[in-house]
Amino acid sequence: MRFFSFHLMPYPALPQDYDGPAWVTCPNAFFDPAVGTQVYNRYIDELVAAEDLGFDGVCVNEHHQNAYGIMPSPNLIASILARLTSRVRIAVVGNALPLYDPPTRVAEEFAMIDNISGGRLIAGFVVGGGPEYYSFSINPAHARERFQEAHDVIMKAWTEDGPSEFIGRHYRLRFVNTWPKPVQKPHPEVWIPGAGSLETMEFVARHHYAYMGIPYFHIDVFDRQFRLFREACEKEGYTYDPAQAGWLTPIYVAETDEQARREFEEHWWYFVKRLLPGIDIQPPGYTTLRSIENIMKGRGTFALNLDTWEQTVEGQYAIVGSPETVYEQLEANLTRLGTGNLLGLFQLGTLPADATRRNLELFAREVMPRLRQRFPEGQPMLARSAA
Repeated sequence: MRFFSFHLMPYPALPQDYDGPAWVTCPNAFFDPAVGTQVYNRYIDELVAAEDLGFDGVCVNEHHQNAYGIMPSPNLIASILARLTSRVRIAVVGNALPLYDPPTRVAEEFAMIDNISGGRLIAGFVVGGGPEYYSFSINPAHARERFQEAHDVIMKAWTEDGPSEFIGRHYRLRFVNTWPKPVQKPHPEVWIPGAGSLETMEFVARHHYAYMGIPYFHIDVFDRQFRLFREACEKEGYTYDPAQAGWLTPIYVAETDEQARREFEEHWWYFVKRLLPGIDIQPPGYTTLRSIENIMKGRGTFALNLDTWEQTVEGQYAIVGSPETVYEQLEANLTRLGTGNLLGLFQLGTLPADATRRNLELFAREVMPRLRQRFPEGQPMLARSAA
C-alpha cells in the first residue's frame, strides 16, 4: 500500500454572490493575485510537509481557466517539489497530452523533473477534461487520437536514441531528439486517471500502466470501474497488480466524528456547490458511444447532485471522522476496490491551513500506520468475494 497526498490547489475566494460555473466562463476578474500569492505558497508547503509525515508521494494535476484548481502547469509545481524534497515520489497526474503541440514538450519537462528529483517522477498522462476542449478550442472528436499519438511520441523520445522521425495524423516531427532523457529506465512509472472511459481502461491495461479513479462518485461507481479495469487486464492475458490501481478520495480526520464534521462540512459544500459546477461539461465527440453508456450508469451519483451530509456519508464521497472511523471506512473500501495506491485529498475547497495541517498529521500518525500493516506492499488486497 502506498500513500499519496494529492493537492488540487483550489481558489478559495469566489465572491459570495457569484453562482455561475467555476469552469471555462468563470470571470477571471474574480482572481485576486494577493490571494494567489498566499495560497500557492501555502499549498506548496502542505505538499512538502507530506514527506516529513511519512507519505510515499505527492500528487499534482493540470486544469485550465477555472477556480476548481489554479494549477494550469503542474510541472512548475512538480519542479519546485523535486528540489524541496528528497524522498517522496512526485506524481503529475497528469499532463493533458492533446493540448500540447508538439508533445515533445511533455517529454522534455517530465525528464527535467525526473533529473532534478533523482528519478522520483511518476508521469501522468490524461486526455483532459471536457471543459479544456472549450478553453483551448480543440476539436474534441480528435482527443483520443491526439492522446495516443502524443503518448507514442513521448515514449519514442524517452526509450529510443535520436534523432528520429515521427509521422502521425496529428503530429509530424522531422526530428525527435529530446534533451534531457529521464533517469528512470526504460521510463518513469506511468499513471493515467479516468472517470469510466472504457478506452482509457483498455489503453492502461494494454500498456501495463496504472489506472487512477477520479473522485466525486458514489463508492459503488468505483467498485464497477475497478472491476472493469481488472477485466481489461485479464483480456490482455494477465492478472492486475494492486500497484496498477489508485483510488482518489477526500479525507478529513479529527479527534471525534462530531468534531470532524463540524470542521470539514462547510468547506466540503464550498467545493461541491461552488467549484464543481462546470466540471461535467461534455463537448460533442469527446467520448465514444460505448464509453458514454458506461459513464452514464454512474452520472446520477456524481457529487454535484448531493444535497445533504447524509448522502455524502452514505455514498462515501468523503472519508470524514475520528481516526477509528476513517480507518474502518478506508479499510473496508480498499478491500472492496483492491487499489494499491491511496490518493488522499487532505485539503479541499476553503479548508484553512491549520485544519489541513492537523488533518495530515492525524492521518499520518493514527491511520496510515494501521493501513500499512493491514495492506503490506505486494500482497493481494481484494476481499475473496470481489476477486
